[in-house]
Amino acid sequence: MSDNTESLRRKISKAGDLQSVVRTMKAVAASNIGQYEKSVLALADYYHTVELGLGACFRENGSVPLIEKKERKSTADSIGAIVFGSDQGLVGQFNDIVADLAVKTLSALSDKPVVWAVGERVHSRLSDAGLPMSGLFTVPNAVNSIAPLVGQILLEHEKHLGKNEVLYLFYNSLTSGSVYIPVSQRLLPLDEEWRRKLAELPWPTKSLPEVMGSGNMTMRALISGYLFVSLFRACAESLASENTSRLAAMQRADKNIDELLVDLNSKFHRLRQSGIDEELFDVISGFEALSVVWK
Repeated sequence: MSDNTESLRRKISKAGDLQSVVRTMKAVAASNIGQYEKSVLALADYYHTVELGLGACFRENGSVPLIEKKERKSTADSIGAIVFGSDQGLVGQFNDIVADLAVKTLSALSDKPVVWAVGERVHSRLSDAGLPMSGLFTVPNAVNSIAPLVGQILLEHEKHLGKNEVLYLFYNSLTSGSVYIPVSQRLLPLDEEWRRKLAELPWPTKSLPEVMGSGNMTMRALISGYLFVSLFRACAESLASENTSRLAAMQRADKNIDELLVDLNSKFHRLRQSGIDEELFDVISGFEALSVVWK
């Protein structure tokens, strides 16, 4: 009987320790979500400034293409793609759904893309799906690590795709609460409708802007800012979605541990009461036996 109660004591103790770990991970995930969401909001003013600058360039230069058109055939590396995933576990289908969207979108294109993955797990899934992988980046573990990662990605873009015309972006984005969806975004070439809307943006002051120097150089500098903001936001939203998925998993685990502890404690108290009852029965039986002898 004592062995069974001791076994239950150990199980209750281990379940309690595990619950402490789970609740710590819940707190960390919730804190991370807030940081990444705030970092996205902090980009709003910078992004609006870039939009105003691009709008001024488009109004002055017209619909100038980002990349000079050349009479050449498509090459195998004319399409680039960046896919944001996760390096850690406890995220459910996080990597699967963004990888599935990337594979579906890129496989339908005529040319083979040059693909970079942010995260080993999504890299493995894309590679298993047959996409030609060109590089792998480590997933940032803090807000301060996002900007250096974006810088590395932009350097790779300039090195391998600086003269190419198409660049896709895939990541998970939060919609509401703990719900996230995979997002596909074509960063380059710039969408004509998007250019038109930027050109129609009203200037915030009465003094109209003037593009100094070479219009093309200014536009390229602003487009670099646009790419930086787009990649930073995609990475931050991906990380927020990852931590949301992990938070949901920890909440489910916490609930399951609560139910397990209730069950274990119930069994322990029943077993302990049963032992007490047996001991009382033995005492009463012994007393009655002695009473008979004394008579």
